[in-house]
Amino acid sequence: MERRRAILDAAEALLGERGYEAATLKAIGERAGIPTASVYHYFSDRHQIDAELLQRHANEMAPLIGAALENPEPRTLREAADAIIDPMLTYFRRQPSCVELWYSGRHEMLVELVREFDDALAERLWHFLVERNLIVADTPQLVLQLAFEVGNRLFDVAFRRSPTGDDTTIDEARRLVTAYLETYASEGPKASSA
Repeated sequence: MERRRAILDAAEALLGERGYEAATLKAIGERAGIPTASVYHYFSDRHQIDAELLQRHANEMAPLIGAALENPEPRTLREAADAIIDPMLTYFRRQPSCVELWYSGRHEMLVELVREFDDALAERLWHFLVERNLIVADTPQLVLQLAFEVGNRLFDVAFRRSPTGDDTTIDEARRLVTAYLETYASEGPKASSA
C-alpha cells in the first residue's frame, strides 16, 4: 500500500507541476523512487494510475458540491449554478493535477469517469431543482446533463487560458448555464438578478 500510494502521490505531483505529457511512467517511477518495471506490479499502465487519481479527486469533490447545495440552500437558478461551479472551481484551483486529468488526459477511461461524475451530479441537481420548484417537474434530465457538458467545456477553456481558470470565462459559464436553465424555470422563484 505504501508503494502504491507513493506512485499515486508522485503522479499527482508531476501532473500538477509539469502537466499531463510530462507525467510518464518513467518520470512517475523516478519521482516515487521506484524502478519503472516495479511500477507495473502495482498498476498495469499509466491510464490505470490516471483513473485512480481522477476517482480520488471525484470522491473529494462530490461532498463539497453536496455541501454547497445544502448550506445555504440555493433559492434561485443562479445560486444553484454557483453551488456547482464554485466548489469545482475552488477544487480545480487547489488541485492542478485534477485539471490535467479532467481535461488533458483524454483516455477513454478518464472520459468515462468524468461522464459518470457529471451524470450523477446532473441527476442530483435535477432532483434538487424540481423539489424546490426552480424548474418545471417535466424538465428532462438531459437538460441538466447538457448544462454540465457546456459547463465542462467552458471550464476547459478557462483553464487553458489561465492555469488558475480565467475568471471572465468562468463568469460566462455562469451566465450561459443559468440562462439555459431559466428556459425551464417554473413559475416559482426565478433564476436571478445576475
